[in-house]
Amino acid sequence: MTEFATVERAGPQTLIQDRGRRGQQHLGVSVSGSADARAAGWANYLLQNPASAALLEICLGPFALRFSRSTVFAVTGADCGWQLNGQPLANWSTHTAPEGSVLEGSIARSGLRSYLALAGGILTPPVWGSRATSVGERLGGIDGRPLAEGDRIPYDAVAPRRSTQTPPDYVREYPHQIRLRVVPSNQFTQFAGGERQRFFAGVYRVSPQSDRMGVRLAGEALREVPANLVSEAVSPGVIQVPSNGQPIVLMCDCQTIGGYPKLGHVYRVDLDWLAQVRPGDRVQFVPGNLAEAQAELLQQKRFFGVE
Repeated sequence: MTEFATVERAGPQTLIQDRGRRGQQHLGVSVSGSADARAAGWANYLLQNPASAALLEICLGPFALRFSRSTVFAVTGADCGWQLNGQPLANWSTHTAPEGSVLEGSIARSGLRSYLALAGGILTPPVWGSRATSVGERLGGIDGRPLAEGDRIPYDAVAPRRSTQTPPDYVREYPHQIRLRVVPSNQFTQFAGGERQRFFAGVYRVSPQSDRMGVRLAGEALREVPANLVSEAVSPGVIQVPSNGQPIVLMCDCQTIGGYPKLGHVYRVDLDWLAQVRPGDRVQFVPGNLAEAQAELLQQKRFFGVE
């Protein structure tokens, strides 16, 4: 039987997400989906949900949710100091919510995005095969927008289960400086050798203008940026360099085509780290290779049961 959890505090941006809306990019529709696929994957995995189950992505916090019926949930990703009816909860774990109970999270202690999964997944109507919220296109979730106070989230009430936890070796803390591995793009050699060296030697700070479309970086600008390029398809992980010489890493809500020159592509598994950076955090890039990027993504997909 479908029940509803009521949002009592929504925070700056809480979104219903899943693995994303694939196969619609030719129509100009972004993939969207969970920004940190690994943390979202663990939330569903702990509950034995399908990898495609929808869940909540909570940006920064605070957040509060009241359950109409008992259910089991999992929290992963950034630690919001979760409490259930005032009692502290472990992050990266499952918990049972009694009927009428309130789950509350404060501002994230580290990292940026928390994930809250309910047993059986969130049951909002799918749009083009996905429940993911794409704010730019107003698709999915609840009216294609961030959640607001008073929204009712549909779920299936389930019997309590034994609590499970992510093994300690797989629990992530989110540092203030990360390294991202890069596969060179087809335009990599159009950047002068000195500019490529400058890019890999630089340490960039995350701009406050970053969002789910792209993480904007500020550091020593690249001085010679290729121009007069034809727009072509882009995807999450692409590193674009506009005329100001400051790189932008495209994220899950990115546009489907772009004309800025591209230095490379961040490993898909490394985008999970990038999804957790805050303004002012530091980013450095290191050279990688396509075979390693593909192998690590395939390993992560197999673990979470992604087809």
